[in-house]
Amino acid sequence: MAIIAPSLLSADFLHLGKDCEMLNKSKADWYHLDIMDGSFVPNISFGPMIVEFISKATKKYCDVHLMIDHPEKYTEAFKKAGANNLTVHFEACNHLHRNIQQIKSLDMQAGVAINPHTPVDLLKDILKDIDLVCLMSVNPGFGGQTFIPHTINKIKQLKEMINEQLLDVKIEIDGGVTLENAKLIIEAGADVLVAGNTVFKSENPMTTIALLKSL
Repeated sequence: MAIIAPSLLSADFLHLGKDCEMLNKSKADWYHLDIMDGSFVPNISFGPMIVEFISKATKKYCDVHLMIDHPEKYTEAFKKAGANNLTVHFEACNHLHRNIQQIKSLDMQAGVAINPHTPVDLLKDILKDIDLVCLMSVNPGFGGQTFIPHTINKIKQLKEMINEQLLDVKIEIDGGVTLENAKLIIEAGADVLVAGNTVFKSENPMTTIALLKSL
């Protein structure tokens, strides 16, 4: 059964407490928190202060996705804010192994995200050091985009790599996840589904989460 991680990037920030309360009551497993800096991606979202408010509003796992340059500068701040997992981008890290070591030293789980154009085999030498791979199934920066179909092949290839090394590494899919394609994504080997607009723009978010969880 897949882990469902609604992305609060699509929440109503004027009523963020209400949306957190809804997620707490729902079958969602994780909170997915997208951090954007306007440099690595062409958008700005929020920083450690908002993560801290959100983490205090829930006992659920806080999955923090750093779509930023120089993530090492902010790792400690996100730990203090309540992050359980910190995911950095392969494309943003000149010294990826050092970034992972830093995250682990602060007693957080560590993830690596890759953009749609990045081949999964580039992760071969870092897989044994991480807990999660986030495959971007849209170009990062904005919610509401359409799922890139080639991601299915990348999921299958990555699953083979993980199984070959006998590792316990979760595959997370971020972008364009819908009720229509979620089953196909899970069958390909995904463990975690990030869903933003699909959840928060639906008529009944709690029902939508429950439907995703039931797949």
